[in-house]
Amino acid sequence: MRFPTIFETLANAISCKQFTIAAGLQLLNRLGRLGNLALETEAGVMFGSPDPSDLLRLSSRTFRRLGFSRHKTRAFRELSRDILVNRLDLESLANLNNEDAINFLLRLRDVGRWTAEYALLRGLGRLDIFPGDDVGARNRLAKWLHRSEPMDYTSVQRALQGWRPYAGLVFFHMLMESLAAAGQLHAVRVLDLSSS
Repeated sequence: MRFPTIFETLANAISCKQFTIAAGLQLLNRLGRLGNLALETEAGVMFGSPDPSDLLRLSSRTFRRLGFSRHKTRAFRELSRDILVNRLDLESLANLNNEDAINFLLRLRDVGRWTAEYALLRGLGRLDIFPGDDVGARNRLAKWLHRSEPMDYTSVQRALQGWRPYAGLVFFHMLMESLAAAGQLHAVRVLDLSSS
């Protein structure tokens, strides 16, 4: 469940932030069609994730036409530019501990705690990370734990102590369950983690 690069992870996070998974994936699919990577298959044409140079070629107007806000457009363009002029080396995050990597990412435009933790989990494979600000994941976790009160970031982290260092796998499970419910996956076996 890891993206090939941190850039692709951040592109996914920026697209999906403050949207449902289905809406975020629609934005990503629109963006992918404008990139340089396309593969003809029996099922049709499949598109890869655009790279920074693809995104810099797009005008702000094109981003808006695709459904991206001005804020997200600016984040994409700034991130892409910083990578292309070698001002930003996202792959160096692999050498940092979680706290330092999160602090590094928090300095980027439109990156908050959720995006930074998501990047560590999905981009670096840090399975001890559960993005606790993910409202959908928090709600699903509360439901699995049979909690009547909503959970906040702190209560999520406390609840996950028993699953450390694999809290990220719990997040992946809930992500797959959510994608299946949205019709984005054909089959997902749902586990009952509340009895563990």
